[in-house]
Amino acid sequence: VFISFALLGFYDDIQKIFGWKKTGVWGMRLRHKLIVQCLLALISALLLYFQMGLHSLWLPFFGEINLGFFYILFAALTIVATANAFNITDGLDGLAGGLLVITLCSVWVIFAQTANGDSPLFIAVLVGSLLSFLYFNIYPARLWMGDTGAMAFGAVLALLFLISDRIIVLPVLGGLFFIEAASSLLQWSSRRFRRKKIFISAPFHHHLEALGWEEPKIVMRFWVVGGFLAFTALFLAFL
Repeated sequence: VFISFALLGFYDDIQKIFGWKKTGVWGMRLRHKLIVQCLLALISALLLYFQMGLHSLWLPFFGEINLGFFYILFAALTIVATANAFNITDGLDGLAGGLLVITLCSVWVIFAQTANGDSPLFIAVLVGSLLSFLYFNIYPARLWMGDTGAMAFGAVLALLFLISDRIIVLPVLGGLFFIEAASSLLQWSSRRFRRKKIFISAPFHHHLEALGWEEPKIVMRFWVVGGFLAFTALFLAFL
């Protein structure tokens, strides 16, 4: 999942570097990119279902709920949605990377409690790499994640939650990612059907910029909210 979505994001970055989107040569439209994402996510979901035997959804107070074959569709949609939500969030220096470090640390705690093989080690490697990246990515950034990193990290975040069987806390722990995605979707829908804008600019962090908030102020406050959501998610994960 990490490598395949990284390659898809890399192709998208290459298009921007060489201007393929402008010329139409070797370009990939948004709908084509979404189709490829869905295919990659579907393959991943099939492996989760048939190779790992995952088929249930854990809910607080109710325990495991068997989704049967519908788990494949659920897992695929979760991977696609999270990958795109994280990609949309990656718009300010240090914003997406910092939030992801907070999120992955909470996921590491969940895995440490549920003892899922080598996954805690994999998460620790990701966090260490992200901390090194953040040193150069915080304002003013000298290094950027691009679609290569954003697509890979977003997809693998969803996958980790699916494997941990605590996917239900993802909307809480990754709440800011989904708020960012929802703001873009609402803006697009409003402009298309109402011919009006809801936000000055979308996603939401650009709206705050348009209101006059400085970039470091937005990032720091998003990190604070992300930390609060992380502790809330951990509480829900072990009810």
